[in-house]
Amino acid sequence: MELKFDKIGNVLKITVSGRLVAACSEEFKDTVSGWLNENKFLLFDLSAMSHIDSSGLGVLVYLLQKVNAQEGALKLACLQPRPRIVFDITKVYRIFEIFDSVDAALASFEADCKK
Repeated sequence: MELKFDKIGNVLKITVSGRLVAACSEEFKDTVSGWLNENKFLLFDLSAMSHIDSSGLGVLVYLLQKVNAQEGALKLACLQPRPRIVFDITKVYRIFEIFDSVDAALASFEADCKK
């Protein structure tokens, strides 16, 4: 798994490449949690994420809870077909805002800020 961080306005875009699985989920959690001190709006670009398991899903849920506690927002973009199966089977897609593109997700953050 590889992570790339980009600040776009007040949104931290995190691009996840490869497999988000048990072997790297704790490192992923620690790394992203470290960014939460200065960022409460997170966008995960999952266009290059090839696989996710229950551990990876658990970390995303954990981060969603942390961001919500900060009155922030966490959104997902570009979920690929194979990882989407895990979201569908577990029904966890119900708790995330998932967008087809990074641009659509970024636009939704702007709409949230105008409320």
